Amino acid sequence: MKPFCPQKHLAFSRLRGFKIALFFVFLSSAVAQAQQPKQAQWSKLYIQPDKRYITRGDGKPFFWLGDTAWELLHRLNREETDYYLKNRADKGFTVIQTVILAELDGLTQPNQYGQLPLQNNDPTQPNEVYFQHVDYVVNKANALGLMVGLLPTWGDKFNKKWGKGPEIFTPENAKVYGEYVGKRYKGKGVVWILGGDRNPETEKHFGIVNALAEGIRTGNGNTQLMTYHPMGPGNSAAFFHKEPWLSLNMVQSGHAAKDLKNYIDQRQNYALFPVKPTLDGEPRYEDIPVNFKAENDYFTSHDVRQAAWWAVLSGACGHTYGNNNVWQLFDPTKNPPIIAARTHWRRALDQEGAAQMGIMRKFLETLPWHTLVSDPKLITNDNPPDGGYQVAALSEAKDLLLAYTPKGKTLKIDLTKLTHSALIASWFNPRDGIKLKIGDFSNNAIQEFKSPLPCPTCDWVLVVEKSIPVLAK
Repeated sequence: MKPFCPQKHLAFSRLRGFKIALFFVFLSSAVAQAQQPKQAQWSKLYIQPDKRYITRGDGKPFFWLGDTAWELLHRLNREETDYYLKNRADKGFTVIQTVILAELDGLTQPNQYGQLPLQNNDPTQPNEVYFQHVDYVVNKANALGLMVGLLPTWGDKFNKKWGKGPEIFTPENAKVYGEYVGKRYKGKGVVWILGGDRNPETEKHFGIVNALAEGIRTGNGNTQLMTYHPMGPGNSAAFFHKEPWLSLNMVQSGHAAKDLKNYIDQRQNYALFPVKPTLDGEPRYEDIPVNFKAENDYFTSHDVRQAAWWAVLSGACGHTYGNNNVWQLFDPTKNPPIIAARTHWRRALDQEGAAQMGIMRKFLETLPWHTLVSDPKLITNDNPPDGGYQVAALSEAKDLLLAYTPKGKTLKIDLTKLTHSALIASWFNPRDGIKLKIGDFSNNAIQEFKSPLPCPTCDWVLVVEKSIPVLAK
């Protein structure tokens, strides 16, 4: 038996302790990597030169599927916030659009923890405790794989026009406030949205918006995308298209009437130079009265799908959904209804239009959707610009064609525009996600396609793609 050596025993113990410590460092690192929030690959969104879509940090195209929860930071506590965000993540949304200085009396009515956002309504004096709740919401959304489309303020704080206000911004304090929020949320999964349902109408308004943008870019090192939410109907391109801070254009087609032609703005923005992505950031909401009057009836899930497919097949880089009960987080036990809200926000989360937006995104992401180019000439039948107006797009490789018929009317498609001689056609049902094969075709003629079920609310998407031969075993 060898004699006991204290020096060797001590050295061995230290080595063993070092190895154990090293193991736990490795284990902690592995666990941390496994628990990395889903948004890590999205938090560095960027736009490649001359591209009309957004790219994720991993190089894949990012489909903007937004939900408007304008009052999220103001009206929900953390438990309610968790419920809302999980619901949206589960349905396939990718962006939550919300506001730091909220529209509905956000400067004088505290959040659910009794906190106001600013001291003395001064943008240069943010309330740290209020912003800790904003931190929580941003971090929770990011952990669920959701980007936050974050408005620093609603527009009535610089251009009251209507609403509560008051107007508290000047170009000087807007820059200071912008730098504060830009720095605070640097590195987070955030896309900045300026505006807030107001257009700049005076030189001062333009000065405030540009100063706010400059402040944010100073604070975050110009590392996050930025856009502008205009008054509806409106288009950010009309005011800021050539500003270097505007990364992508946002349209608000709005809620004024049925069958609003939001495809027109998307096509116009798609053709602008410099090239920038475009999307409809506030279209007709599900369950909101047409033109804000309940006697006009309410927009339905069909109206929601029509706006979404019209926009995406006209060049949009994604789309935003909205629900009248959800944007205001309507709870009849706490708040009076706005614009004839009639459904508790928790129930409204599961109205069918929201799920159908997830169906749209999931389907499009099985295809090279980001290469689609809108082309009205693909459709050769009569196509009046009414509620049944049909839109079509062809991929840059000319091997994929999508056409949307909102009321299920027959489509006549010029298949000679596709380069592959062997084609397969299918109908995709945007209501339930089911795809039905029509048959095989060649690219040598104009072909008529009759939908499985034409009716005023039976919309369909025609899919024509190259046929891939099955190799014999």
